[in-house]
Amino acid sequence: MMLRRVAQLLPALAISTLVSAHGFVQQVTIDGTVYKGNNLNVGTPVPSIIRLVSTNSPVKGSSNPALNCGQDAQFASLVGNANPGSQLEILWVGGTDGTSNWPHNTGPLMHYMAKCDGSCSTYNSTNAEWFKISELGLEADGNTWYQANLSQYCSYFALLALMYSADSRAPANVTIPSALAPGNYLLRAEIISLQLAMSPGGAEFYPACIQLQIGGSQTQGPTSSEECLFPGCYSDNDPGILTPNIYNPPIQYTFPGPPVASFVNTGSSSAAPSPTSTGSASGSSAGTTSTFANGPSSTIIASSTPSPTATGQCMLSSRSTNQDVVKRDSRNKRMHKRRLVRAH
Repeated sequence: MMLRRVAQLLPALAISTLVSAHGFVQQVTIDGTVYKGNNLNVGTPVPSIIRLVSTNSPVKGSSNPALNCGQDAQFASLVGNANPGSQLEILWVGGTDGTSNWPHNTGPLMHYMAKCDGSCSTYNSTNAEWFKISELGLEADGNTWYQANLSQYCSYFALLALMYSADSRAPANVTIPSALAPGNYLLRAEIISLQLAMSPGGAEFYPACIQLQIGGSQTQGPTSSEECLFPGCYSDNDPGILTPNIYNPPIQYTFPGPPVASFVNTGSSSAAPSPTSTGSASGSSAGTTSTFANGPSSTIIASSTPSPTATGQCMLSSRSTNQDVVKRDSRNKRMHKRRLVRAH
């Protein structure tokens, strides 16, 4: 019975693998409040704070206008409330309906912000001036990218995860700068996938824009030298975008774009707790605030097509290279195989 069920799932799994080779942001959580996004190709989008893009395919080329907020990004009708020090959890998913995990594992995660002229729900971000608030690259081992945590499965086989509806996805977390002045802001989350970046134009960009209203009474912000435009922040030949030695360890990685804005690192008395790990490679800026963490949500604000809640139960720590863990994993895999045979 079990093997028959596996055989039935194999064609669907093969198709799903092709469709889910790219992805998008499906959900954002702000201090425990969940804001659902829309799956792609929906007829009538539901209200959201996430600007809906037209495709899960990457933006190619550093001069592409879609590098701003994503391909054909639409204004979102809602604005999320946040404060200096607020914790945001950004859930990246694969495919077009959000049922697949994030498919890539090589390249940095970065977050930018830009002030909106008026409400962000009607703000054209073409000429927005972006400043960086976080960047996250390699783990401490210098070989594994933190991006890989987005796509791990708790189960040992992706097929078993599909069969038992096991959800192992975790969000990328980012902290709103604790000294940021109040106002309307776009948060631009970005993954750069580098698996094809050995030649110019090979890097794959995944930008996503989230509409926020920041409260509080802080007064700080970036300097003009820390701001840039999208497109304009990057060049196809920049270190960190053109990476001919990306698979030749030890990896020496330089984050593209401006450094993390200096006021992000100074903070204030109301600053949020510092992250426990940065894992960034050489060339990174201090004050990286992106982490992976388990953050159960408490309130649903807007709902799209139902999707699993991100739990992050197997994403909380870096991948281990300990030999005992490797042996244990191998033993568990053999046990799974024996159970399948006995069930048949």
